[in-house]
Amino acid sequence: MTETRIPPAPTPDPSTQKFWDAAREGKLLLGRNSKTGKLHYPPRPVCPFDDEGEVELVPAKGAGTIYSFSIMRAKVPYAIAYVELEEGPRMMTNIIGAPFESIRIGQKVRLQFQPTDGDGPPVPMFTPA
Repeated sequence: MTETRIPPAPTPDPSTQKFWDAAREGKLLLGRNSKTGKLHYPPRPVCPFDDEGEVELVPAKGAGTIYSFSIMRAKVPYAIAYVELEEGPRMMTNIIGAPFESIRIGQKVRLQFQPTDGDGPPVPMFTPA
């Protein structure tokens, strides 16, 4: 049986607090520019594409495709990946709930929040769909 990696708890700040509050409710939020409609991850107060419009937080569906991945051979090995969300943005995350040898680029995945150490909010990870 393989040991499960427990990620460190994130430290929310005023610009990320709503994101982490939503994570505690099992929701993944994206940033959307209110003027251009462009989505980005992670959400941040200023749009990374341009400085027009306000950034609003919108829920993601929680589905995506593995764009790239690597197996980290740490004390407790884990799979790190870029997942392209159905909405378009790519996010760095972990792939969980699958043997490493079964993970593939182009594989469909779904969101699953993982508990963190301490009393921190859960972090978004993905498992095969």
